[in-house]
Amino acid sequence: MKNPHPAWLNKAFVSACVGATAAALLGAVGCARLGGDLVRSPLGARVFAAKQVTASLERVAHGGPENVELTSAAIAPRLAFIAPADVPVEQLLPEGDRPLPMNGLCPPDMASIDDRFCVDKYEASLVEVLGDGREQAWPYYLPVEGHRVRAVSEKGAYPQGYISEKQAIEACRGSGKRLCKPAEWRKACQGPDPKKFGYANERTPGTCNDQGRSPVGFFYGADVATGKAWTWDKMNDPQLNQLPGTLAETGSHEDCSNGYGVYDMVGNIHEWVDDPAGTFQGGYYLDVTQNGDGCGYRTDAHEAWYHDYSTGFRCCADVAQ
Repeated sequence: MKNPHPAWLNKAFVSACVGATAAALLGAVGCARLGGDLVRSPLGARVFAAKQVTASLERVAHGGPENVELTSAAIAPRLAFIAPADVPVEQLLPEGDRPLPMNGLCPPDMASIDDRFCVDKYEASLVEVLGDGREQAWPYYLPVEGHRVRAVSEKGAYPQGYISEKQAIEACRGSGKRLCKPAEWRKACQGPDPKKFGYANERTPGTCNDQGRSPVGFFYGADVATGKAWTWDKMNDPQLNQLPGTLAETGSHEDCSNGYGVYDMVGNIHEWVDDPAGTFQGGYYLDVTQNGDGCGYRTDAHEAWYHDYSTGFRCCADVAQ
């Protein structure tokens, strides 16, 4: 029997979000790091009574009834699949988002791409899932080997680098999502009115984070000159993305977006896509044109197990049916 719930509303998601805090915020999925602590994002969130949310989500996760009483303040998170049937769609969805009712919805941290699939609004950061189920923020500048992590899409967080395609696939899966297919990623980047750089057909340097400084040159300038800088250890040095003027917080370049409401798909950090041979797209803070322009930027010279300071990702998901 086909699961009637969206793929991203599963028991793992419910237990993580319900157990993470006594006051649930359903306007956001996942957690963000602020000052090194794990917190709930306030973006678009409405505070629910903890007992009401816990009980309602657990009923959904265990196949129970989906009728959840939403107050007027709680409608904004767009969780229409648990909203009363008589709520007008215009009250559930912000202007310009998903004009068609009854055709599936995306989680509130994701954008709908023409009702065909969902994509994270922001590049992924990570939380580590501990053995007892608790979660804590994962440092964006450290590789994840030997750790269980899951993907989070939040504004104002430094996105994760130092991650391989294979690890990105697992991180998306841990949040009930999946890595974007190459064509999906490109479509989301170009926008509803397709443009090479998402925001326009012509690049305007600085609109996205595409004029950063070279951290490898800063820390290993002498080795660059001799060709000895491009080693695994040096390319995965935690210092690199912590250097000021390199990686930017998600959403901090407000005009680096398009009509779908996705951010930073050009520049900031490379984004892995679902390709067994290994491919990342979009460029990063030093280059958005060398291997194609903006949304057409594509690098396939690395295996899916590879990572360095410049490799990040964001997740996609199927729309709810």
